[in-house]
Amino acid sequence: MLTEVPTELCHFVSLETLNLYHNCIKVIPDAIVNLQMLTYLNLSRNQLSSLPACLCGLPLKVLIASNNKLGSLPEEIGQLKQLMELDVSCNEITALPQQIGQLKSLKELNVRRNYLEVLPQELVQLPLVKFDFSCNKVLVIPICFRKMVQLQVLLLENNPLQSPPAQICTKGKVHIFKYLTVQACQIKTADSLYLNAIEPQHLPQPVEESKKDSDSGVGSDNGDKRLSATEPSDEDTISFNVPMSDIVEEDHIIKDDSGHHANSRKGWNVKNMDVKYREILLLIPCLPTYPEGFGRAAECDELLRIEEDTQWQADEIPQRNLESIDPQFTIRRKMEQMREERELVEQLRENIETRLKICLPEDLGSALMDGVVLCHLVNHVRPRSVGSIHVPSPAVPKLSMAKCRRNVENFLDACRKLGIPEEKLCLPHHILEEKGLVKVSITVQALLDVTTVKQALFT
Repeated sequence: MLTEVPTELCHFVSLETLNLYHNCIKVIPDAIVNLQMLTYLNLSRNQLSSLPACLCGLPLKVLIASNNKLGSLPEEIGQLKQLMELDVSCNEITALPQQIGQLKSLKELNVRRNYLEVLPQELVQLPLVKFDFSCNKVLVIPICFRKMVQLQVLLLENNPLQSPPAQICTKGKVHIFKYLTVQACQIKTADSLYLNAIEPQHLPQPVEESKKDSDSGVGSDNGDKRLSATEPSDEDTISFNVPMSDIVEEDHIIKDDSGHHANSRKGWNVKNMDVKYREILLLIPCLPTYPEGFGRAAECDELLRIEEDTQWQADEIPQRNLESIDPQFTIRRKMEQMREERELVEQLRENIETRLKICLPEDLGSALMDGVVLCHLVNHVRPRSVGSIHVPSPAVPKLSMAKCRRNVENFLDACRKLGIPEEKLCLPHHILEEKGLVKVSITVQALLDVTTVKQALFT
């Protein structure tokens, strides 16, 4: 068992992978900066209290430093521009440096079982696919995290979270992001009311902007209250000098069926109103009302009951009552979509098994995640398309994430060279995360179709 990194090791300048797992190393020597070809470094289960700044001068793609005694990460961490996986779980880290937002290639971040209380907003700048901050002391998930559009896996259990509340967090990532969107919408609502109150009522017609954070989370408690969580107090209303009668009266104008008489009524003209405020008024008639005793938890539950595949159009404002949508139609559409996805997955299994003459396990995603089978498939279709394939061995039965990613990227590059259009190519995380078998099936089918067409042309 090593107590320090051997000096001779730092002379192997062509070294690409270094595994120092489960030793008693307390310090990393500065001479490690000589390993300018190193892409994989495993320092887990040692006794490190800090990571040297010189470590950030290496071209690392995978850095594993879990189960140590790290109290912080070096500020130079932002220099690891090629880093794709960072695992510092099971340490004593109390805060993440702001420079972590400079890791533009980072896909996986694991800070599980540390002492984090705050998540830096700079994490939004990362193209994270998997983020694990479970078993920490985080109280609040920043509202800006809703912009992490590439995130597929979010692990946050065993945190004393207050926002979002526990009943939202237990429902998964989609409901958490929906809650954050609701909070952002409420903040915009408050800002919009304030701006409209201090400005003259007759404003020039603004240029229409795209509505990025349109959300059904702006609700009303009854017919008189028009904003659920952001309604100003009596003192605010007096200081703003905005009569509530104008707002209620404008609501009646919008609901009126005879639109040609609307301009003759009192109140503000919808066309001359601020864009954000007009959108709020237009959303209000579309929302259900709740009885007096309806709890906050139940309100959040109703607001966040959504479907993952639903996307709001940028400039679209709902024009009809949401309650009029037939629930049976939604269920049928969902069932048809699930059936089509199952058929595509079975087609993927059949395409691979018939051409490679193998029998894949029932868990198809785990069988494909290392990219070995897919590389063999593309080599079967066109020999030597992938020159080098990383395969498991009896000594190492499971490939590292870096080697899996290399196989997957080689497979996708080979598909591009064979002429498969980009719109039919899946992304690496669809394979590595076992989350996108439908997209993988489309890619494989396109691969087989392209080669079939080329063979027909040659014959």
